[in-house]
Amino acid sequence: MQAHNLLTAIIFLLISTTGTAQHLLRGTITDEQGIPIPMAKIFAKNAADLRTIADDQGRYEMRLYEGEYFLVFKATGYDEKEVYITITGKEVEKNITLYPTKTQDLIDVTVSAKKSNPGREIMLKVVEKRDRINPWNRPHSVQGYIRATEKIDRKEEKPDKPNKKKKKKEKEKALSPETENTDPNGIEDPFAEQRKEDEKLANSMNLIEVSLTRHYQSKSKVKEIRNAFEQRGSKWNNNLYYTTTVKSNFNFFQNLLHLNDLHETPVSSPISGPGILSYKYRLESQYKENGQKINKIKIIPRNTATTTLEGYIYVIDSLWLVQKLELTMEKGNLKVYDYFTISQEFEHPGDSICILAKQVLSYGVKYKNQSSTCITYATFNDYNFKPEFDPKFFNNEVAVTEQEAYEKDSTFWKQARETELTDEESKYIAVKDSIYDSHHRTEYLDSIDSLFNKVTALKVLLFGVDHRNRSKKTQWTIGSLAGTIKPIFIGGPRIGPSFYFFKKWNDERSISLFTRTSVGILNGDPKGLITGSYRYSPFHFGDISILFYHHFDAIRSYDAISQIYKRDNFIETTNMVIEHDYEVLNGLFFEVELSITERRSLEKYKFFDGIDEYLPNNDPTKFEPYQAVIASFELDYTPGQKYMREPNRKVILGSRWPNFYISYEKGVPGIFGSDVDHDYLRAGVLQTFKIGTIGTSSYHLKTGSFLNNKIVKDADQKFQRRSDPIWFSNPLYSFQGLDSTLPTRNATFEAHFVHHDNGSIINKIPFMKKTRIGLVFGSGALYIPEFNWQHYEIFAGLERVFKFSRQRLRIGLYGVISDGNQISPTPTWKVAFSLMDNRDMQWNF
Repeated sequence: MQAHNLLTAIIFLLISTTGTAQHLLRGTITDEQGIPIPMAKIFAKNAADLRTIADDQGRYEMRLYEGEYFLVFKATGYDEKEVYITITGKEVEKNITLYPTKTQDLIDVTVSAKKSNPGREIMLKVVEKRDRINPWNRPHSVQGYIRATEKIDRKEEKPDKPNKKKKKKEKEKALSPETENTDPNGIEDPFAEQRKEDEKLANSMNLIEVSLTRHYQSKSKVKEIRNAFEQRGSKWNNNLYYTTTVKSNFNFFQNLLHLNDLHETPVSSPISGPGILSYKYRLESQYKENGQKINKIKIIPRNTATTTLEGYIYVIDSLWLVQKLELTMEKGNLKVYDYFTISQEFEHPGDSICILAKQVLSYGVKYKNQSSTCITYATFNDYNFKPEFDPKFFNNEVAVTEQEAYEKDSTFWKQARETELTDEESKYIAVKDSIYDSHHRTEYLDSIDSLFNKVTALKVLLFGVDHRNRSKKTQWTIGSLAGTIKPIFIGGPRIGPSFYFFKKWNDERSISLFTRTSVGILNGDPKGLITGSYRYSPFHFGDISILFYHHFDAIRSYDAISQIYKRDNFIETTNMVIEHDYEVLNGLFFEVELSITERRSLEKYKFFDGIDEYLPNNDPTKFEPYQAVIASFELDYTPGQKYMREPNRKVILGSRWPNFYISYEKGVPGIFGSDVDHDYLRAGVLQTFKIGTIGTSSYHLKTGSFLNNKIVKDADQKFQRRSDPIWFSNPLYSFQGLDSTLPTRNATFEAHFVHHDNGSIINKIPFMKKTRIGLVFGSGALYIPEFNWQHYEIFAGLERVFKFSRQRLRIGLYGVISDGNQISPTPTWKVAFSLMDNRDMQWNF
């Protein structure tokens, strides 16, 4: 057997986990408090190849042959443990508890051999009693107040170069007896300047206030009840952070902080066993406060490639309690902000615990013509460490905001505020409330709608004509004249108008309608579509949609960009599609679709072939017209999906579990003259997860097969996304080196993997962290028995994130090596551009 054939067989053997002689050993590694220990190492004594590493939740898995083993479990900051395990003919579960290394042992492994290090010795004492003073080791309820404020500084645009016409107008205006402070009746308005200042202030800030109760039982059992919520300013276009306690918890009494919407990697805490080895501690000063001696200790990263915090921790002497901390994050792995600092103050009831009383976050970001300076105050009081929770109180619903929370008046907020407003905030609230009252009068809304609905030449020509009715919450749009022209289209240029309608109700239900008609210039062929969607259950994402379609369709809609435009890829279809989507249970989505269509060849069409010499093309696929009735069903399930409940809707926060999906497609013969007869089943699993501080990994495994392929038309065959020239496509769904289209009628197997180091590897190279360049690598494998086709590839590249307007643009350069039983080893290089999704703060891969 050829070497690459053998390698491929081994890869797919591992993927399918068909090793019948091995048995699974799994479990969870925790400390004495039951808190998972991430990235612990496990290996068999005297067998170097039998080893693995636990994930960020302390879970581990090994496959071992039957027999007896001495396994060693070790983690930084904890005593090593040796365990005897017997593997028989069944799965074994073994949970392991590790205990913190003694203070003297930690001192012995210090990087510096100094005899005296007071700051480090103090922090070792804090770490030694960390689990006893950590409030998040005890169930509790607490009242909270959050205020987040963003100040926006916009640069004024540079004045245009003056011209004679503009100078003349300015001169006429200056000589005019009517000034800007004069109303139409010629009476001077003494409040004109004040109104200008108020409008400027109203557009220069965003502010959110939240009053809440937070219930906590364990890391996985949290629920926030919002009893009041007020937002002033832009709802979506703001940079405010930490307006809820369930997305990010700045708990420095744990090993790692998982701040997924803030930081690319988990943050190593300086108040932990692993942190003792990752940071330097220097006692800068001691002083007395309220009769207690306070040690001010400076935190310095040993290696900025793996640690991201710098600042101060204040420790009460003798008690070894944290009084406060002031820490700054390195800019390198911040997703959005240019800087981010955290300040926390603690109270100490009974001198036995540190409870968080106040937290202040200072952060900001600068764009080309705008900079934002933000601050979030959070106060917590009335702790109850003996709460009584109903057994069913905690579930995947981690936050609830009822409708009443949005209806609190100014009197409530005056009493609820735990921190005083600044003068600027007070004035801003007064101005925004005044503007809100005046802007929500019927007369004002009508005037705004009248201005918005005004038809102008520019709208007709370029942007489209809109009409809005705020009271009825409706809007419709007629496409612009420029939008009616489609210069590049299969079958030549086309001309036709479009129309869009949208309506939304107060309970978040909505309906939308879109229609477009067109006629081809070369063929004079009329085409059109009309589609409508009704969201009848916003909380369960319940949608019903219908589509009527007489247009062109692609056989390989998911193909390389160098192939998708080819004429043999297009057909003409007349189609009706009915679709229903619904979240049956939390995290379980069900989709059903019925399509009734007639498909026709384009062989009689005229084509614009003037550029075929430069962009080679081909002839349309020839076939007799036929009908197809296709029904499809899909289940998509993410276990443990966390979410926030808003009035009438839910906000999905994600899950630590993979996403599983399975779909079934049936070509129904006979009904409405249907000429297809096939059954296709597809299943897959995909997940993105962080591996401690060493980066983010994603994988996607999928398989599909025709259970019945009696009559499978070209448009119903299944294809794999092949390689683009130069372009690096999403490696979780495509192959960078696959050079062929494989229309399969039987089974296929795919595996995709990609890892972003988020700077943990490449930043160890001197000066590389300043470049903010990250390392990415991964692999892919494809097996199609029908063609005896084996393909596998590995890739590696460098990526850099740039600011692009208010977006984050990631540019990457990658090298790819592909091999298989049908090709020789082939190297190539590629580039990619991708934008971060601002809603979930994630990249597409």
